[in-house]
Amino acid sequence: MHTGRIKNHRMEQLTKHSKVNWLVFLILGIIITILFLGFYRWAYDDPFISYRYAANISHGLGFVYNPGERILSTTTPLFTFVLALAGLLTSDFHLLATGIGVISLALGGLFIFDLAHTWKTPIVGWTGLLIYPTFPLVVSTLGSETPLYLALCLGTFAFYARKNFITAGIFGALAALARPDGVLVLIILGIDYLVRERKPIPWKAILVSSVILLSWIVFAGFYFGSPIPVTLASKQQQGLMAISESFTRGLLTVISSYASWLYIVEALLALLGVIFTIWKKRLWGIILIWPVVYFLSYSFLGVSRYFWYYAPLIPGFVIAVGLGLTAISDSIKRVIRGKKDLYSLPVIFPAIVLMILFAANGRVLWQMSKRNDTRFEIYRAVGEWLRENTMPDERVGSLEVGIIGYYAQRPMVDFAGLIQPGVAEQFNTNTTYEDAALWAVDNFNPQYIVLHEGLFNRVEQDHAEQNCEKLKRFKGNQYSYIWNLTIYDCR
Repeated sequence: MHTGRIKNHRMEQLTKHSKVNWLVFLILGIIITILFLGFYRWAYDDPFISYRYAANISHGLGFVYNPGERILSTTTPLFTFVLALAGLLTSDFHLLATGIGVISLALGGLFIFDLAHTWKTPIVGWTGLLIYPTFPLVVSTLGSETPLYLALCLGTFAFYARKNFITAGIFGALAALARPDGVLVLIILGIDYLVRERKPIPWKAILVSSVILLSWIVFAGFYFGSPIPVTLASKQQQGLMAISESFTRGLLTVISSYASWLYIVEALLALLGVIFTIWKKRLWGIILIWPVVYFLSYSFLGVSRYFWYYAPLIPGFVIAVGLGLTAISDSIKRVIRGKKDLYSLPVIFPAIVLMILFAANGRVLWQMSKRNDTRFEIYRAVGEWLRENTMPDERVGSLEVGIIGYYAQRPMVDFAGLIQPGVAEQFNTNTTYEDAALWAVDNFNPQYIVLHEGLFNRVEQDHAEQNCEKLKRFKGNQYSYIWNLTIYDCR
């Protein structure tokens, strides 16, 4: 009789677990579908640099941006290789990147859910599942490597919590190849293992992750001369300019755009969650320390502000929100102890709050989906015109080379220094992008230059109008863009 009850209990648990799994994957399937349909046209300039690397790899031109120039201008070799491989399915790397990003956001939510299951904090799991993939800041990075990078970081934490150290090591190494700062996760977990676990060192996990990382370091050192992307120095040099906003100060700018009631409520819950972690759920501290270490590292590097740099702060924030709801739920349990008519309140209350936050996120995303980057259409038009009306080996100079360069398929000279390190070296506290542009046209002599009318007056007056011919003008109002763009023939 007793054995039968045990078997029935196990069957009930398995059935319940199976239903939860189906619900989880149903939710993620819906989120993936809605995000892809709403944001498949979402675009901004920088990721197109990686798309062009991927396109050149898939076309047999090598791991290069400009054919024949071995310069590492992408910070994400893993994402680039994934795109190049996926390019066997379609040549639309923008669409591929968005699809990979949407799936990665869902996986990130799933890893938070799994982590919460391992550490027996279910409310955190549901918070991660619903709020993380729909958080506007991380959704705004779709098309870039950031969603994949964050999914790999969260996967590293999830497998580490399960004591599956080899898989955690693989995920951590891949996260570092998706973006170099992914190595911070490995460092945090390595320190946690030494301090808290105090068990024999998992040498196999260390060996596997080291082989993955060293393979890339050796290849990049041989192929590019260094595994460090030139974009790091460029962003650091940009940060020196008086007109730039540093990463540290930029956090306040980003926060100011999230000043509605939704994020105030979430911030209060997150603050409560941090206090609850210190007081009772200290195990979660190893993941909450990650955004702190990340922020300090980027502040130390002194890079300029770009919105996608702040996305890695969001997983810790969302988890802290879930921990805040857990603290409230636990408090309700203590208050209603013995009151059977209120026994479901500790579950119902956080569920209602989560659904309100989820719905509010959805409303923000709906508004976001209607506000695509106005640069995309006009930059694509410029790039396509250059591809159709210039020779394949003719160089083109431009301030932003991502979208234009991807569609032009021409050798590019980047006035922002992301492609040519020499341009980035011109940035200091006394210079501007126009100073770098003047240096670039004098030293690289592009046959064509693309200028935003009135943005670089000295480049227009001292160089373009004296040495070049106006070839094509794109009116910004035809593309809902604030600038007119002119292509100059400087041959």
